[in-house]
Amino acid sequence: MAARSSWLSRPSRILLWCAALACSTAWLLAQEPAQPVEKEAAPPVAEKVAKKFENAAVIQFEGPITAWLEGYLKRKITAAQKAGADLIVIEIDSPGGNLHESEQIADMLNNLSAAHTVAFIPREAYSGAAMVSLGCDEIIMRPSARIGDVGVIFRDENFLFQHAPEKIRSPVVTEMRALAAEHKRPPALAESMVDLNVEVFRYVNQRTNAEDFLSESEVAAKADAVDWQQHELVLESKKGSFLTVTGARALELRLAEANVASLEELKARYEVEGRWLNYRVNNIDKTVYVLNLWWVTGLLFVVGLVGILYECSAPGTCIGGLLGLTCFSLFYWSRFLGGTSGWLEVMLFVLGAIFLAIELFVLPGFGVAGFAGLAMIATSLILACQNFVLPETTQEMQTTGAAVGTLVVSSLVFVGIAYAMMSYIGKIPLLSQLVLAPLPSATTDEDEAAETGIPSIKKIPVGALGKTTTILRPSGRAIIDGQPVDVVSTGDVIATGKSIRVVEVGYQRIVVEEAD
Repeated sequence: MAARSSWLSRPSRILLWCAALACSTAWLLAQEPAQPVEKEAAPPVAEKVAKKFENAAVIQFEGPITAWLEGYLKRKITAAQKAGADLIVIEIDSPGGNLHESEQIADMLNNLSAAHTVAFIPREAYSGAAMVSLGCDEIIMRPSARIGDVGVIFRDENFLFQHAPEKIRSPVVTEMRALAAEHKRPPALAESMVDLNVEVFRYVNQRTNAEDFLSESEVAAKADAVDWQQHELVLESKKGSFLTVTGARALELRLAEANVASLEELKARYEVEGRWLNYRVNNIDKTVYVLNLWWVTGLLFVVGLVGILYECSAPGTCIGGLLGLTCFSLFYWSRFLGGTSGWLEVMLFVLGAIFLAIELFVLPGFGVAGFAGLAMIATSLILACQNFVLPETTQEMQTTGAAVGTLVVSSLVFVGIAYAMMSYIGKIPLLSQLVLAPLPSATTDEDEAAETGIPSIKKIPVGALGKTTTILRPSGRAIIDGQPVDVVSTGDVIATGKSIRVVEVGYQRIVVEEAD
C-alpha cells in the first residue's frame, strides 16, 4: 500500500518559508531605528599648541574669591615659577567673590610675562572668576562648563543686596574690556557680562568680509561704520541679563580658545618637555585659612593679651610672654600668607610695643607715648586684616568694620578676663602656685594679728638690705631686716646667699635686686 502524502509538498513548504522570511524582513525594515541615549557631545579634538614648554604646573583655584584665595594663588604661582614652570594652568571652579581681590588676581595673571597662563574651567567661573579667566592667555573649557555673570552687587544700609550703581560698574567694565582686548577676545561680550543693558550682535564687514561681535555703540564709533552689516543677536546678551555662556558657546563666540573633556585632554594639547607639577590646597593653606577666620583672630588677640598680662604680673616666668609672642606671631604669619599683611604692619606693632614699654617702665604716668603705642598697635592689627589702607567701597568699609569690631570685642573680653585674674588668680589651684601671697608686712598690724593669728611684723621699706635664702627664679624667699619674706627679683636669677636690696614694695610683692 502506497504511503500517504503530506498536506504540502516539499517545494510548496520551501516557497512558504521564503515568503514568511521576506515578509519579516520587510516589516523590520519598515520600523524606525532605535534612538541612541543622548550624551554630552564630545568636543572636537583640540589642536596642539606649536610652542614647546620646559615644565608645566596645574594650580587648583576653587571656592569664593577672598584675600586668602588671592594670597594662596600668589604663593602657588611663585612656587611654580621657582620650579621652572613656563606653562601655568589655573583650574578654576568658583562662583566669584570680592571685587577688589578679583581685579588684583586678574591683573597679576595678565601681567605674568614669565609664563604662559591657561584658565581651565571644568564646571563654572562666574562673577570675579570670569574676570580672573579673562586675565589668562588662554581659556579652555569643558563644553558644558559656564562662564559669565559679572554683575557687581553691594549690600545697602538695609543689608539687602543691590546692583552696583554706574560709578562702581564703569571701572569694572573698563577692566573687563581691557582684559578681553589684551587677549584678542570680543570686548563687547566681556562688557555684556557686567552691564545687563548691552546687547551684542554679529557683524560682518561688507568690504573685507571680517566678522566680529560688536555692540551698536561700538559700530557707531568706527570710522568705517557703514561697512559693517548687523546680523543676528547674541541671545545670551539680550537686555535684562548678564551674559553667561557654556564652553561650547564660548568657543563659537571666541571667548574660549578650545574645548576639552578633561584635564588629561588639556595636557595632551601642550608639548611639555619636562614634568607636570600639581599644586593643591595643603595643610599649611588650611591652617592659614582657619587662622584668618574672624573668631580665631579674636581668640588670638585675647589669649595673646592675657599672656602679656600674666607675664607682667609674674615677671621672669616666661610662660605668659611666650604665649603672647606665639599668638601674635601666628596672627601676623597667617595674615602674611593670607595676603593682607606686610612688613609695615609688623613694624607698626613693634614700634607700638616699644612706645608702650617706655611709657610703663621709663616715663612716669601714662601720656603721649602710651597713647601713641596703643594707637600704633591697634592700627597695625586692623591693617593686617585688610589688603587696603583706607576703605573706598561699601565692601571695603564692611571689611574694616569687621576688623574693628573683632578688635573691640576682643578688648572687652580681655578686660573681663583681666579683672577676674587680678581678683581670683590666687585662688585658682594651678595659677596660685605661680604668684606670691599677700605680704603680712603690708596687711597686718597688732590688732589684725590678734584676729587672724598672723604674727605682727614691721613693714619693709624701699632700700632695705637683706640676703636670699633660696634661689630667686625670679620669686623666692629672703631675710630682710631680720624677717623671712617672699620676694621677687627684677627679672634676673639670684643665687642663694646673695645680698639684695628692696627696690619696690607693693601689696602683693616685694621687688628686689642684687646689691653691689
